[in-house]
Amino acid sequence: MAMRTEPTDKWIRGYVGTTLLVDSKDALLFWEQLRPVPAYAFPRADVRTDLLQPSATPRSGRSHYPPHGPVSAWYDVVTEGRVIEHAAWVRDDPKISDRIVLSWEPGVIDRWLEEDEEVIVHPRDPHARVEALASSRHVRVSLGGTVLADSHSPVLLFETGLPTRYYLPREDVRLDVLTPTTNRSACPYKGFAEEYWSLPGVEEGDNVAWSYAAPFRAVERIAGRIAFYNEVVDITVDGAEQIRPRSPFSTAANRPTS
Repeated sequence: MAMRTEPTDKWIRGYVGTTLLVDSKDALLFWEQLRPVPAYAFPRADVRTDLLQPSATPRSGRSHYPPHGPVSAWYDVVTEGRVIEHAAWVRDDPKISDRIVLSWEPGVIDRWLEEDEEVIVHPRDPHARVEALASSRHVRVSLGGTVLADSHSPVLLFETGLPTRYYLPREDVRLDVLTPTTNRSACPYKGFAEEYWSLPGVEEGDNVAWSYAAPFRAVERIAGRIAFYNEVVDITVDGAEQIRPRSPFSTAANRPTS
């Protein structure tokens, strides 16, 4: 699949510390091969190019974050006494080769704004939808022969491109068989998941469940509830066994660990 681009009317700003590094009302969204979420490419005039210096060496290795294709130039960001290596680049693709791309990798650009709202992890996809609906379906979760949850009052979260997630009341989850972990994750649509649980002694049991204490307003119904990776647990809905879906999270390396 070739790179896809789309203009956006959003006002985009990115800060390193208190320094405004990019301020653009002419950003271009683009989607690269092998990466399902978009990034921004900015006109050079909208970027503080005086704070960019050519990187001494190309970036090596593979990252979850872009680029996912040939790069014609790498730049470090130098500001406020910091040198942030490989923070910006130019993609060798005619669709955006006259623009600059800035990394969304954690620890690079400290703060991103779309209009006046802070955005985390990656730009929000204008074609993605997230919806949380209360339900009375009967949801049962198990793994390795151990029942982990049984509920008749789930909230179903529908997110474009991902399996339906079942957010269950805590009282319906077997927290006595799950072990809290230090894992944390973030989502541009839902917010920060600050609780994770594993099922000890089961090969697939690492960080199988999570919860958002204070999710974003659009999905506030999931607050405090617990969901499981459908990709690694066994779920029945109204007595019907669900086939484990395939998604990027089917691969353990793609599931959050921190």
